[in-house]
Amino acid sequence: MSDAESRRQALVEVYNQASICERCPLSETRNRVVFGAGNADADLMFVGEAPGAEEDRQGLPFVGRAGSFLTELLEGIGMAREDVFIANVLKCRPPGNRDPQPEEIDSCRPYLEKQVELIQPRVICTLGNFSTKLLTANPTGITKVRGTPQEHVLGNRPVFMLPLFHPAAGLRTPRVAEQLREDFRQIPDLLLRPLPPGPEPLVPEREPEPDQMGLFGG
Repeated sequence: MSDAESRRQALVEVYNQASICERCPLSETRNRVVFGAGNADADLMFVGEAPGAEEDRQGLPFVGRAGSFLTELLEGIGMAREDVFIANVLKCRPPGNRDPQPEEIDSCRPYLEKQVELIQPRVICTLGNFSTKLLTANPTGITKVRGTPQEHVLGNRPVFMLPLFHPAAGLRTPRVAEQLREDFRQIPDLLLRPLPPGPEPLVPEREPEPDQMGLFGG
C-alpha cells in the first residue's frame, strides 16, 4: 500500500469516528456530520467555520451560496473543487448558524488536526476569523492578516497558511468579494514555492557514562 493510500484509509477511519461523535451538545441538534470533502492527497486545503443548513442536510461542506462562490473563486485561478480538500473548524452545524463556542472548537479540534496531518497540504487557506485564529494560534482578526501568507508547522510538517475572508462575507459586500479574488491570485505561486524548513528532529540526550571505578567499589 502506498503512503497516499494508507493516509486515505486512515482519513476514512477518522471520518467514521467523527460521524458518530458525541463530544459536545451539537451532536444532539445536527442532522449529519459534515466531515469535509475533496482530494485526500491535495496540496491545497480550505478550512471554514462551521456547516450551515444546507451543509447539515447534505453532509457536505460549502454547498450553499458561499460554496458556489468558493467554486467560482477556484475556477478563477484555473482550479476545481476536485483538486482541493475543504473542511470546517466545526463538523456539526451550530443552531441558527450562531458562532462556534470555545468548548465546541476544542471538541472538534482533534478531527481537524488529524485531517491536516493525513492530507499533508502545502497550503492551507483559512476562511474567516475562527479558522484563522485557531490554525495560526494568533488572536489577530482576519481584517489585519488577510492576504498575507504565513509559515507554520502543523502535524510536524511545514505549511504555508493564507488567511482569507470567508466567501459568505464576499456575498454580502462587493468590496470583500474583490479582495477575495485578489487574494486568490496568490495561491498558484504559493503552491509552487518551496516549503520552509521543518522542525529539527529531537535528539535524545545521551546519558552520562557510568563511573567505571564506582562499579568496582573504588
